[in-house]
This record gives sequence, C-alpha cells and structure tokens, in this order.
Amino acid sequence: MFRLALLLFVCLIPFPSLSAAVLKGKVVDASTGKIIPARLSIHSATGTAYFAESVAKAGSAIKYDKQRSPTSIEQHVTLSAHEFQVDLPPGEYRISAFRGKEYIPAVEKIRVKDQSVEVTVSLKRWANMANQGWYSGDTHVHRLVKELPNVMLAEDLNVALPLTNWVSISDQPPSRGNLNTDQDAVKAAAVYVDPTHVYYPLNTEYEITQVNNKRHVLGAVFVLNQKEVLKMGAPPVTPIAKAARKQGALLDLDKHSWPWSLMLVPVMDVDLFELSNNHIWRTNFHFKNFIVQTRPTHLDFEMEEDGFTENGWMHYGFEMYYSMLNCGFRMRPTAGTASGVHPVPLGFGRVYVNLPDGFSYEKWMSGLDAGRSFVSTGPMLTLKVNQSHLGKTYQKPAGAEYVCHLEGAARYWKPISRIEVVVNGDVIETIKPTNQRGADSALTSAIDLKLKLKGSAWVIVRCFSKDQRFISADQVERMRFAHTAPVYFDVPGQPVRPKRAAVQYLIRRLEEEIVRNKGVSNAGCVNEYRQALETYQRLLPTAR
Repeated sequence: MFRLALLLFVCLIPFPSLSAAVLKGKVVDASTGKIIPARLSIHSATGTAYFAESVAKAGSAIKYDKQRSPTSIEQHVTLSAHEFQVDLPPGEYRISAFRGKEYIPAVEKIRVKDQSVEVTVSLKRWANMANQGWYSGDTHVHRLVKELPNVMLAEDLNVALPLTNWVSISDQPPSRGNLNTDQDAVKAAAVYVDPTHVYYPLNTEYEITQVNNKRHVLGAVFVLNQKEVLKMGAPPVTPIAKAARKQGALLDLDKHSWPWSLMLVPVMDVDLFELSNNHIWRTNFHFKNFIVQTRPTHLDFEMEEDGFTENGWMHYGFEMYYSMLNCGFRMRPTAGTASGVHPVPLGFGRVYVNLPDGFSYEKWMSGLDAGRSFVSTGPMLTLKVNQSHLGKTYQKPAGAEYVCHLEGAARYWKPISRIEVVVNGDVIETIKPTNQRGADSALTSAIDLKLKLKGSAWVIVRCFSKDQRFISADQVERMRFAHTAPVYFDVPGQPVRPKRAAVQYLIRRLEEEIVRNKGVSNAGCVNEYRQALETYQRLLPTAR
C-alpha cells in the first residue's frame, strides 16, 4: 500500500516536458545586423503551424490564423523588434520571415531535438522606396486598431485605413453598424506609430448584403478619411456621397464585380478603384466563383471549370478599370486587403504614393487623390511622363500629333517577365525586360519609350513577374504585378471614346439590376440604377 501511494505521489510531481524544446530567435536586417519588426511563420514538416511569442516584456507578437479552404491559409505572427521564442516538439521545421514588399523573404529549415535551439533569420532589403519619396498604404483594413502599431511596422506599411464603421444591413446607419469595431478608438485624427507610419481610424464600409430582412447582395463601397460618423443608411447612395464630399472624404469602389458597382461609379462619382483587391492573397486564390455569372463575356479572361483563375480575376479588374476610364470616370488606383477578415497579411497588395516633399498623412491622402501612385503585389514600378509625375493632365490641340515620353524602371528581386504600355485600354507596346542585377540584389528593367499619340488619350504602364510559393510539397506559380496610375492627354471637346461592346455590357448590367431590385430595394435605389443607365446610354452613340 505504501509503495502504491509513493508511486502515485511521484506520478503527480510536475516534471518538465521531455517532448518539447524551446526555439529562440531573432529577425535581423542583413546589412545592419539589427533586430527588425517582421512577419514570422513556423510550420512543421506535416504543415502544423506554431506561433512564436516575444521574449521582451515591452515586445509584442500578434497571432494571425485565417483559413478559407484546405489550401487558402494564412498563419503567422507579426513581431516587434525583439527576440522571439516558441516551444516545438522534436522534428523538422520551416521558418519563414517577411517584411512588407521591400525585403527578400527568408526561409530557414531547422531540426529540433530535445534541447533549446537558437536561430537568426536575416532579411535583405532590395528596395527602399521611402528613400525615393514613395510611401505605401492599404485602404481596406479590418484589423483591430490596437493591433496596428505592431502589424504596420512588421509589414513596413506607411498608411493604414481601418474600416471601423461597417454595416451590412440596408437602411442601417454606420453610426450603429452591425459589424462596427473599436468604437472607443474611433477619432477623426491621424495616429502616428512613428514619423513615417500612421493610421486614420475613422473610415466606413457600406457592404450591403441584406435588404428588408432578406439576403439580397448589393455590394460594398468605402468612405475614407471622414471627419464625422455617418448617420444615413444605404441605399440610396447619393446622400452618402454628398456627406462624404462635405467632410473631405474619398470614396473607394472596393470590387468591380459587385452588383451595384457599375451604378456607384457615375452616381457617387467614385474616387478610387482597387486594382489589387481583397481577393488577391499570398496564399491560394479562393473566390473563383465570385459573381462569375455576370462577367463581361466579350472579354476573354482566363477561366477554369470552377470559375476564374487568379490571373483571370486580376485581368477582369484591369479591364473594368479601363472601361471606366474610357467612359470618362477618372478614378485613381488603390489597393486593399481586408486583412483581419481574409487569410492575407496587411498590405500584401498596396498602393505607393509619391511624396517629393516628405511624408505626412495629409500629404499621402492628397497624393493618393491626385493619382501620383502605383499599385503593387510585388514589383516596384516608378515612372515619369514627360518628366513629370503620374496623374497629371496635359492639354493638346485637335489634330496635332504629340509625344508621350515614358521614363522609369520596373524593379523586383525576381525577374520581371513583361512590361506593357496600355493606351485607352489597349496594349500598344510590350517592353522586353532586361533584369539587370544591382548591388542590392534587385533586378532592374529600365523604361525609356517615346510614344507618338494623336487625340485624347490616357496612358498607363504595368509589369508582371512570375512568383512561386511552396504549399506542402508543391510549388504553385503565381503572377505578381505593378500598375501605375494613368496620365491624361486631353483634346478639348474630343474625349476618349469607350468601346461599343463595353458600353453595351454596362447597359445590360444596369438593366438587369433594375429588374432584380424592383420590389426588393427601395425606390431611391432603383432610381439610382436608372440614373446610371441613362449615363451609359448617352455614351453608346459615339462608342467605337
């Protein structure tokens, strides 16, 4: 009996686990050796994720674990500039470190036994855009405000616009939105994390998916940089646009394929178009069948049996942007991730704004609105047109030929596969990338091209790079891009003519939405669809 009691006593004594070891580590800048904020992923050979913690009391490590499908998974922590640690069972592990777009991702493979292990992951910077006057932002953010100081520094994202007011029910005002967050932190003032990283917490998302207590999808539009919480529901959207303008806010379209998107553009006079939206992720493309039935069939997008490919979805967005530009709606490009909702890091797609006179939140928003920008999911694409900035409008006389001189560079740490020049929606020049390697490991392809143009035109440049990411044992090829804002050449009284097939598509979609919304949405909503329809109908007689 005594031996049995002694055995039970010994079994109950808490001994240290023999099946786990502590991994300690740090992420450093390769050139300075200093610890830097970063995003860190740790996965075992079987794919199990482990989440590190900060060693320092003053440090922070924010866990992010989102999944949409068996292969659409984002699991990481964002670390402050401190050492980290994590308990790991014996085995082999893959440690991946990232910091925004301007560092080359680093991967370390380690074997853990039953003793502590230390690792230093070194990140090499291949670009320093702030030194060139370019500052990045994400205009579709769903992270909690309290997380942003950590996450923005880990992702080196200069500007974040969290959508703290968020409503999905028609007629319900954002002041009491059903999806609101952080209401105690919502102030109409920029919050600086440090001199070049800032977030503005008062922004609104109208994402209407419920009308009259029933599922009825309209879509989403954002009000950014507002001064007061909005007190009107949607639809109609005209009063929202007026209130936003009065507050100096910008309107962001979100996605091009929502049922009401083609109505919003002319009715609200939308400012921003998300060329990289919240369906473009680091992990596998998921929303293949998102409103696929209403796509424009006159355009040939890459498709699979179950819907869009990621490349097809990306080009769908490009083509809808070009159609809107041809119709005279000069929206400026932007990028948003909805990080906080989807399996995607903050700023995975981001917009870079050129600020030659130095950084501030107000200057960044002004530059975004002016179109001094490019959007990127990887490469950097800096460009001047006729020795001036993007977004500019030049006046040209009727009948005269003129020169559009494009000067700049496409850069990435992987080879650029192609560079394209788009004029009025058509690719008119393809530039062969030279991918010259520099001392910073970047591959640079210079752009120096003189176009001879006649009549009104808008011009953009875009570039692409094939990327690869390991998913289990497989390598999946992805396409990463950069895309500039347009520059405009106007001949008075002779605007760019939209394509006939595009205008016919716009008219058809508005007619379909009028039918779909009658008897469901309110009269104001239906009237706004009619207003947009008349706008597109007026363009048809002069379409090309």
